[in-house]
Amino acid sequence: MSFRKIYGLDFMMKEVIEAHVQEYGKTPDVLVSAPGRVHLIGEHTWFCKDKTLYMAVDFPIYIAISAREDLSARFYFVQMGERKRSNLSSLKFRKEDRWANALKAIFYGFTSGGFSLCGVDVTVWSEILPSAGFGITTAMKVGIAVGLKKLCSVPCSDVQLLQVIERGNKLFLGVGNYIADIYAAMYAQPGSCILTDHATGEYDILPFNFEDVSILLTDARVPRITVWDESTITEPANVLLLGELKERKSHVYGGWQYEESDTEVNEVLSVVNEDMRRHMKCIMLEHKYVLEAVSALQKNDFARFCKTISRSHDGLRDLYLISCPEIDWLVKRVQDFDMTTVRNPNGCSRITGKGFGRCTYTILKTRDVPLYKEKLTEYERIFGFHPSCYEVKPAGGVHLCEF
Repeated sequence: MSFRKIYGLDFMMKEVIEAHVQEYGKTPDVLVSAPGRVHLIGEHTWFCKDKTLYMAVDFPIYIAISAREDLSARFYFVQMGERKRSNLSSLKFRKEDRWANALKAIFYGFTSGGFSLCGVDVTVWSEILPSAGFGITTAMKVGIAVGLKKLCSVPCSDVQLLQVIERGNKLFLGVGNYIADIYAAMYAQPGSCILTDHATGEYDILPFNFEDVSILLTDARVPRITVWDESTITEPANVLLLGELKERKSHVYGGWQYEESDTEVNEVLSVVNEDMRRHMKCIMLEHKYVLEAVSALQKNDFARFCKTISRSHDGLRDLYLISCPEIDWLVKRVQDFDMTTVRNPNGCSRITGKGFGRCTYTILKTRDVPLYKEKLTEYERIFGFHPSCYEVKPAGGVHLCEF
């Protein structure tokens, strides 16, 4: 059971402030809260300028910051019991710094853009650790960016703040700048989902109005074992092939859809091997499923939404090959509930995020939550992994906390 569930967010704020005082001997000057996120569908299609549907969730990360008189930066992650150090005049990526590299990347993003910062003492509080996923690392980046902007009176706009994060990701960490995660942490609204169009860099807020449903995040604790290198599908030649299969359609959200003729698709993809062909067909199906899920949200059609999410998981399992037996077992239990029918389902579950194990999200009728949790006990008995399950709600984006 989590602190959030038992005591509420005010208690967590007090805990992080007390931890900061105990660690540094002073109260924080700034306290920031940024939400985690869950990808609902489409998270593996960004490289071909497609769309991703996701939501921020009320499992926040808190970042407390105090100014220093020198250029040192000290970092303390409460739940991990780890402390790291750096200096603004000599920021370096160090593998052993792990989670702290994400914080240092934002400092680099500011200073490389010509913005001045002061030294800081930083305390990080998060019940979900970065290794579990759920957007915690990105929430940490966005939270420290907003906190430093406030603490150091940095004169930058939201657009410039996005550029700070991008520089940190690309130039310091050497990773992609996944805007869906950043938008979730920055722009989410309570009770809503976000749809990001990676072709335009724009996003839409979509109300999540399904009644009497609960959202569960499950960390199945299955170690990730990568069975293929997902970066291979992002190679330019593959992106060009998918581009050949796009058709302009003015009546479709985003203005295009993939070719639906099997003959045409097979002809274009005949130049790649069978495994890559399956992966690319999954990407094409995900585009269709994203649009179907968006339509179901707009029409408040929970049964259609659930069917779409289930089909998406099937594609990730059978074509994209990023699921595993333990995850599939959890998903199947939701589909097997007595109150769930193929024609009119009352719940859905899907692997989420990077894949190759670890996490699922489940959306089902609130009355069925106890039954799902019973299945988690059975899961542990069968597979030997002790899962963590969190009940969450769609949350708003990053904000400064008053204390």
